[in-house]
Amino acid sequence: MNDVSPMPALPPHHLSIVVPMYQEEDSVRPFVARVTECLEHYPHPWELLLVNDGSRDGTRQAIERARSEHGGHIRLIELTRNYKQTAAMQAGIDQARGDVIVTLDGDLQNDPIDIPRMVSRLLNEDLDLVAGWRRNRQDALVMRKLPSRMANALIARMSGLDIKDNGCSLKVFRASILRRIRLYGEMHRFIPAWLSTVTSPARIAQEPVSHHARQFGESKYGISRTFRVILDLFFVYFFMRYRARPGHFFGGLGLWLLGIAGAILAYLLGLKLLGESIGTRPLLLVGFFFLIAGVQSLMAGILAEVLVRVLFESGTSRSYQINEHQSSLGDLPWHQPKT
Repeated sequence: MNDVSPMPALPPHHLSIVVPMYQEEDSVRPFVARVTECLEHYPHPWELLLVNDGSRDGTRQAIERARSEHGGHIRLIELTRNYKQTAAMQAGIDQARGDVIVTLDGDLQNDPIDIPRMVSRLLNEDLDLVAGWRRNRQDALVMRKLPSRMANALIARMSGLDIKDNGCSLKVFRASILRRIRLYGEMHRFIPAWLSTVTSPARIAQEPVSHHARQFGESKYGISRTFRVILDLFFVYFFMRYRARPGHFFGGLGLWLLGIAGAILAYLLGLKLLGESIGTRPLLLVGFFFLIAGVQSLMAGILAEVLVRVLFESGTSRSYQINEHQSSLGDLPWHQPKT
């Protein structure tokens, strides 16, 4: 990996680094050592949150050993079972105390050496998100790179954001903005598009970052995730345009269906008035099908409007559950800058 570079100029802040981990027993110790090496002389307080996403190997024990070796600023967030990467990331974000939040993978493919440079850009350029861009990605072409390129092209087209690498977990956020959104499903790879619903796209940037081949274990993701990503992509498209007004989507669809039904039934009524038999015409069934579908779409729009009001007024649901045996946040130390 690269040598540690000199620290850039950074305005005062507290930094939280959120890392979901699943079956990464062998990666924990070298990962924490690498983060410590890269941030040992970081000029402001920082903490490292390692989210154990229901691992069945020795990941939890490895995190606890790393904490005893490096200090209490290494925090373990223990989930009750495997909730997948997005929920684990959201759990870490909810527990983070910093006003700048960094997310990255714990398999050593993302390099913590890029963190200070990205944080500097976020704060000095007054941005809300700096997304990593793996220009020289060290992954398999067919299983990882090609599906990623297709997904990135679709996301860019549907969101209007020219982000080259939405799937890169290494991202730096302004915490106050990140906490305005919630992550579900496979939404962690749509964060730039998601964030554009609460901030200006002009405040979202990308930065080339290092990327290394996996050193330990195996990738937890295969080609099957592409289908889940496509489904989530349609949800993001709908959410970005109709988040606060789902009735407009379903209501518009219902009006179109009712218009088609009205045209068909009016045509058949004209034939009936001219003395023709319409009882055995398949078009009659088609007309009534569009009529029923249109009414159902209108009703769905009304129900969606009611549900979205409930969503906006509650905002208390979570996609994960934490083991409630950890210390209070006020008792946990930060890694303090060396004087």
